[in-house]
Amino acid sequence: MTRDRDGLSDPKAMRALAHPARLMILNRLKMEGDATATEVAEIAGITPSAASYHLRMLAKYGFVEDAPPRGDGRERLWRAVEGPLSVGLLPNDQADVRDAKLLLMMAFRREANDEADRAMGNVHEPPEWRDATRFNRSWIRVSAEELARLNEEIEKLIEPYILRRRGEKDAPSGARIAEVQFNLFPVAKRVVPGLPTEDHDAVS
Repeated sequence: MTRDRDGLSDPKAMRALAHPARLMILNRLKMEGDATATEVAEIAGITPSAASYHLRMLAKYGFVEDAPPRGDGRERLWRAVEGPLSVGLLPNDQADVRDAKLLLMMAFRREANDEADRAMGNVHEPPEWRDATRFNRSWIRVSAEELARLNEEIEKLIEPYILRRRGEKDAPSGARIAEVQFNLFPVAKRVVPGLPTEDHDAVS
């Protein structure tokens, strides 16, 4: 797998990661730590043998690795490889790379939307957590340089709270895992469909 400052670039690795079960497994390892195939199988809704296969595929492309054993060491433990995952289109991307990036970005968006849908549907949250939850959408007027700088500022703002850096012992009592979703992009021009060819309100 190739990771550089511009994000993922190996089309085979990106296509492997775009599988829904593999994204669920990787997110489980990133959020809750080391686990066996049996433990991640439940969250993905698959059999332990299928989970083992997906873990091996994730390991093949460098997304997960063996973790130190626990107990008697008879169970194989897996952990997520440290580091953020990012993907972005570049002007010089070859067709196979571009297609793989689009596939993975759509998989990321589906997974993020599913997570947000679950949060919105959770009516049993305590009042303080409901009050602290926000789903916002805003339009801004910026230059490309300002948009890039805004992205950097948001990343700096959330950096102290990032899960891989802030353990349970470092957080206040009652702290939970929360998710930050933000997208910064220039609004693309909509294709205008034009007026319908028939007047459906007309009286015949």
